Amino acid sequence: MIVRIVRWITVAEPLGFNNTFAILVRTTDARSFGLHTIDDLSKVTDRFRPGFGHEFLQREDGFPGLSRRYGLTFATPPRAMELSLIYPALADRQVDVIAGDATSAQIDALDFTMLQDTRQYFPPYDAVPVARADTLARHPEVGRALGRLAGRILETDMRAMNRAVDVEHQSPREVAGRFVSGLPPR
Repeated sequence: MIVRIVRWITVAEPLGFNNTFAILVRTTDARSFGLHTIDDLSKVTDRFRPGFGHEFLQREDGFPGLSRRYGLTFATPPRAMELSLIYPALADRQVDVIAGDATSAQIDALDFTMLQDTRQYFPPYDAVPVARADTLARHPEVGRALGRLAGRILETDMRAMNRAVDVEHQSPREVAGRFVSGLPPR
């Protein structure tokens, strides 16, 4: 189903998953310290070392706003890191808390826990297909295919598909094909 046409592009219905920021800790630490929500981090700010991507540290809607909303004052300033290094740094105990993506393959692969954002600090980053309107007019099957996916891909599904591609090095085409073929018809 087509939701909105803006000039020459068409915005379809959201796919169903939210790839917002995720505050992540090692699952072993989550269990040891009873960490379930971002609020719970206040119990460990005296001993946890945060590590965040450069952009997250600088954006007002990143760490500065997060620390104000949740009252987080870590004993050490957050370590600025390249995004590709934050997940291994958490796994290797170089840092104790990071901000990642909710659909990252690394969450399950490295046994991390995503802390709940109970104060709804992070806005939703819903995955929404965007296509050229003339393409959809020439190929209505594309619009039907996108419509079939609307609301049917969960964050856990996307994490599993990302893991299959990023960690297990499977073909993106084959991973997506298996997912779509497993969907019941609408």
